[in-house]
Amino acid sequence: MSAQSQSAQSGKRRIRVLVGKPGLDGHDRGARVVASALRDAGMEVIYTGLRASPDGIVATALQEAVDVIGLSVLSGAHVSIAERTLALLSERGLDIPIVMGGVIPPEDREKLRALGVAAVFGQEASLAEIVDAVSRLAAQSTAEE
Repeated sequence: MSAQSQSAQSGKRRIRVLVGKPGLDGHDRGARVVASALRDAGMEVIYTGLRASPDGIVATALQEAVDVIGLSVLSGAHVSIAERTLALLSERGLDIPIVMGGVIPPEDREKLRALGVAAVFGQEASLAEIVDAVSRLAAQSTAEE
């Protein structure tokens, strides 16, 4: 039985996560590994592919009705990407939690949280931590609806 039919039978919708790879870096192995871990945990994952723009990410999040947006950034542009993505979500009246991961210096992690990023993961984060955080954020997000 497929996961979709299992969730349909239980009456519970699967968590939908958009994994975005914004910016100009061309390395997406980490994003793909995280996407696989989320999928293995029973979530439905929409992957944007390399070099997605914040505009495209937010448009896809709206179209796909995702519960959480995960952004993987290795280029050092994490603060500006977070600012732009959060602004676009706000402009559209969307309240979708964002998690970010990648090469993010410890001194920038608090800055990202202050901007409104729900969780920030560095290279030391385990897949279990990421899956747990996404699950909790999705549960909070759907509980508020």
